[in-house]
Amino acid sequence: MEEKLIRELAGRVIAEGRDAFTEVEGLGLLAALGLEAPRWHFVKGSGEVAALVPFEGEKAVVKVISPEILHKTEVGGVAIVPNSKDGIARAMAAMEARFTEERVDGYTVNEFVPYEPKLGHEMIVGYRFAPDFGPVVSFGPGGIYAEYLARAFRPGAANAFFSPETADRGVIAATLADNAVLTLASGGLRNTKPAIDASKVTDAIATFVKASRLFAEIGITEFEVNPFVISRRAGGESRLVALDVLVKVGTIATPGGELEVREGRVVNRLQADRPVAKIDRLLKPRSAAVIGVSEKGMNNGRIILRNLIENGFDTKRLYVVKAGLPELDGCRCVPDVASLPEKVDLFVLVIPAAQAAECIADLAEMDKAESVIVIPGGLEEKSGTEAIVARMRASLEKARASGRGPLLNGGNCLGVRSVPGKYNTLFIPDYKLPMPKGKVAPVAVISQSGAFAICRISKHEDVNPKYVITCGNQMDVTLGDYLERLKDDREIGIFAVYVEGFKPLDGEKLLRAAKAIVDSGRTVIFYRAGRTAAGAAASASHTASIAGDYPVTKALLSQVGAIVTETLDEFDDAVTLFALLRGKKARGRRLGAVSNAGFECVAFADNLGRMELASFSKAGNERLERVFADAKISEIVDVHNPIDLTPMADDAAYHETFQAAIEDESVDCGIVGIVPLTVRMNTLAKNPEVHQEDVTRDDSIAGRYGELMKSSDKPWVAVVDVGSLYDPLCEELERRGVPVFRTADRALKLLNIWIDSHLH
Repeated sequence: MEEKLIRELAGRVIAEGRDAFTEVEGLGLLAALGLEAPRWHFVKGSGEVAALVPFEGEKAVVKVISPEILHKTEVGGVAIVPNSKDGIARAMAAMEARFTEERVDGYTVNEFVPYEPKLGHEMIVGYRFAPDFGPVVSFGPGGIYAEYLARAFRPGAANAFFSPETADRGVIAATLADNAVLTLASGGLRNTKPAIDASKVTDAIATFVKASRLFAEIGITEFEVNPFVISRRAGGESRLVALDVLVKVGTIATPGGELEVREGRVVNRLQADRPVAKIDRLLKPRSAAVIGVSEKGMNNGRIILRNLIENGFDTKRLYVVKAGLPELDGCRCVPDVASLPEKVDLFVLVIPAAQAAECIADLAEMDKAESVIVIPGGLEEKSGTEAIVARMRASLEKARASGRGPLLNGGNCLGVRSVPGKYNTLFIPDYKLPMPKGKVAPVAVISQSGAFAICRISKHEDVNPKYVITCGNQMDVTLGDYLERLKDDREIGIFAVYVEGFKPLDGEKLLRAAKAIVDSGRTVIFYRAGRTAAGAAASASHTASIAGDYPVTKALLSQVGAIVTETLDEFDDAVTLFALLRGKKARGRRLGAVSNAGFECVAFADNLGRMELASFSKAGNERLERVFADAKISEIVDVHNPIDLTPMADDAAYHETFQAAIEDESVDCGIVGIVPLTVRMNTLAKNPEVHQEDVTRDDSIAGRYGELMKSSDKPWVAVVDVGSLYDPLCEELERRGVPVFRTADRALKLLNIWIDSHLH
């Protein structure tokens, strides 16, 4: 890569005030990158054609060169003509007559590159600077149908995306292994010969990825080759040739702006200069203060104060900013920020937005807090608050320049629930939202939406996360900040992340952190909202964020091994499954399946995904036959996979059958379907006036499977595909550590996701 030449090309275009390269300049960029293009001559007009030495071949390509004509084909700026001086001159003269109002620098006469214009033989490779993820390189089907084909293929099948933060040549090759376009081109289909070696395509993409940070640094906003085509040389060797190039420039980074260049890369200056290490104080404060607490009623501030007290926060270092009272709920009151007896680790701000900015400015100027949770919304968006918000920002910047100044979480958020910090600002009364108790789960929920976070808590009563963090508008601290800071906390095994929109370059930061987490053997479960035009508009109005490009988000995070869920149900299922199966070992995809219903056995076989039904070992077959004999069901149940136990099996037979299946050396993972209506099984909640069952007993199917889950290191799940009468069975199974799904297809989809992530 000739970096000096690339800088000179971009610098000349920007200095002239243009927003795009001409094609000649684009061809120069290709040459500087070492990418092959057709040979070409440049002339000022048709009068210079006679002096040209023509290229060999029967055809030639004539193109107009103009900084004002970027898409030449659509306006008649490209002509394929007979390779004769007369034919070339006539085509050029026709263009001269057509383009009289545009600036025209001249024309190129290009070598005609023969190729087969079919799917897989035309490819698009492009770079663009994305506000959220920074430099992004894309690959997909090319030619005039590029956009249609990208939509026609299922997501991820034909298009791929790469970030220089996480993609090297190995990652590119692995990502393209199942790519439909490259499969067609490189002979991956039966009885097809390769048109090109896949490594040549990988090399071209790797060139773009390697240069992408330089492009961003020097102001190249887009660089696209459409198409690269596969052409054969005279000796038969295949080559990848760039037929058309588009390069655009613009303002990406400026000294002192939000984005600027540091050490050869574009960074968010405002993010880079923040005291993000103070997240530790925010999550584990030793002292705290709350402003906005009602003396008489239970407003949000009073609920938060009570939550801190009930969570065990030290009331000797918990203050209420409220004039006229010596103490409230056993906590010392002070009349204003200046009167705080110490610099607190955490300041919780629950006053209206109109007063919030001035309070934050006071905290910064007086150095009274390490971190602030800003509950109200509208702080930076409300008309008429511009002057006080400007003072707030100026105060923060001045304080931070001297090594002081608080870190802000919010606004428009519910704040944080931190088990190690002994506090909870989620201002929902306990009778409306009982907080999970018991053993702390190795889970951190990091959500832009407060409502999303509390709904997850409500749906996961048995999962007690170490942290529940809601950051609202991300006016200061961001989702990426939290993930980056918490990635080194080895007590957190599962990061459940919900985002509606990224602050500039925060997606890039989150991507780096997610990769580090996954590489360490832990899990990131991700849901991206605002993925459609309507969804993006809704998220912008709700959190003052701008939604980005969902396909890029999904592709880049999936590439590093994060679990990107498609639906909210899938997100919830994944959180439960990964939490309950933590510590299990992924050995392979051989599934052992048991049910007492024929339809469910068929459903298992129909929804295997990437798994396969295991063939039980000889010892496993013999063990199962003994179980059937002892249960006196040998005459109606055969040993095969899936095993259909029929409704004649009782709790003991059910348990021993699945135990034999999951412990078989030929089985890597398992699924057990429980159709609980048979009278031979204890599957109902206690109701002595009607029956003698009690699903909470240790000898119930739930109790037996709970013990099996503890003793086995293989991943397995249960299915209970019936109505609400059996909700207590499901709750008891999950309380004892067994992941439960209500349909077989949903269970197997999530089990596939778990296995894929652990075999990644």
